Formats: sequence, C-alpha cells, structure tokens
Amino acid sequence: MPTTPHRLRRTAESFGSDAERYDRARPRYPDAMVARITAASPGPDVLDVGCGTGIAARQFQAAGCRVLGVEPDARMADLARSSGVEVEVARFEAWDPAGRTFDTTVAGQAWHWVDPLAGAAKAAAALRPGGRLAVFWNAFQLPPNVAAALVAVCQRVMPDSPFDLQAMMKAPADGYRALLPKTVAGITEAGGFGEPEQWEYDWTWTYTRDAWLDQMPTQGAFTQLPQDKLAEVLTEVGAAIDATGGSFTMRYTTVAVVATRTAP
Repeated sequence: MPTTPHRLRRTAESFGSDAERYDRARPRYPDAMVARITAASPGPDVLDVGCGTGIAARQFQAAGCRVLGVEPDARMADLARSSGVEVEVARFEAWDPAGRTFDTTVAGQAWHWVDPLAGAAKAAAALRPGGRLAVFWNAFQLPPNVAAALVAVCQRVMPDSPFDLQAMMKAPADGYRALLPKTVAGITEAGGFGEPEQWEYDWTWTYTRDAWLDQMPTQGAFTQLPQDKLAEVLTEVGAAIDATGGSFTMRYTTVAVVATRTAP
C-alpha cells in the first residue's frame, strides 16, 4: 500500500471498470463485526463512505440499518443502486450532508482513499452525538508459494508499481496496520471524537484457482495494468495455485478503527 493512497485518484476511481466482477469476487466482512457496530449505534441510520458496489451496505441493511452510500465512481454507484442501496456520487471530502446526520459512519476497504483528516472532520459533522465512526479493511495472507510467485511476476512486469509488493509475503494485517496510525491521527486531529479503538477479526476462506484469479483484477495494484501484463500475472499465480492442488485456504484479518462522536 502506498504511503498516501488517497492522492492516487486514478487508482481510487478505477474499480468501476469492472464493477460486476468487483461485487462478485470481493470478500464480505465478518458478521460479528457488523453486529458489534450496529449494537453500539444509537440508531439505524448508517452512512457508508466509498460504498463501492454496496458490499458492506447490504450487510448493514441485513442487520436492520437504513444505509446511504457515498461513492465517487458512478459505475460502482449504479451497481449498488441496482441491489437496493441508495447512493450519492461524490468524493466524501467534497460531499454535502445538506443538514442530514447519521448514527454510524462506516467505510469498508475505502478509508485509505479518503484524506484522513478531512474525512474524519466530515464524518464528525455528519454524526449525531454518541454516533460511531467505524472504518475497516480485509487484510489477507496468501500461502507462501502463491505469494512468492505473485511477488516475482509483479516485480518483473510492474517494477514501478507504487504498491508494496513485498507486503504480500507478510502476516495478513501488517500491510493495513500501517494505515491505522494515520487513521487514528486524522480522527484525533479532527476532534469531536473520543479515544479511537482498534479491533481485529481473524477468519479464513477457501478459494479455488478460478475464484482467486477472478478477484485479483479488482485489486488496486492491478486495475490499471495493461491486459497483456495482467494476463502474465494471472498465468503465473494460477500455476502456483495449481501446484498446491488447485485451491487454497486464505488467512484473513479484518482490522478496524472505531471512535465515538462526542457532544459538540
């Protein structure tokens, strides 16, 4: 992950190039975390920042919440709307709440594309006293042989990538843990929140070769990669998965930063 991902606007707004694949292939979030967030919310009104195709929004709707999404990519927003999520198209930092307030603001796999200070300030303005800001990411760790193959081919075909390719070899939460201090600092500097908490949820998911290769093009490191280079990456990774028997179990850690809006 780059040190300032929110400045990479072309990447941040590239995921809609294949919104259907994104919605199909990207992992969901732990039900226990969604339940914990909703249980602590003072009410059912949820603002979903960078809602994408509505993956997290639908989970919160299923938990009984009313969700409004804010999404900068109109293609992603259209797909979210088709699944029953109300969405307004805007970068969160420039979005106008128009006097509306919410009980909870969430961001799933999206807060790193938001300026951490401006985003926290906007969240504070949109939250009712006692409301919660909860931002979270799914971090994964590939099996060692698959990770090694991925790093090797990426270093060959995309040596100038701004993404930390070596992070794929580390423990699942390590890459995203680097984002947490910046997230906490933005919340603290913006003011209006109590002391941020950090949560982690460990879980696993089994992928077939085809299922993992379906997800890979939706990842920020690959969304703008030319098709010939992407095909080379997928071929090498597919071969490594074939060598493991055609499937593997992924270790995930969902990391979260949560803070409560204080009275103004």
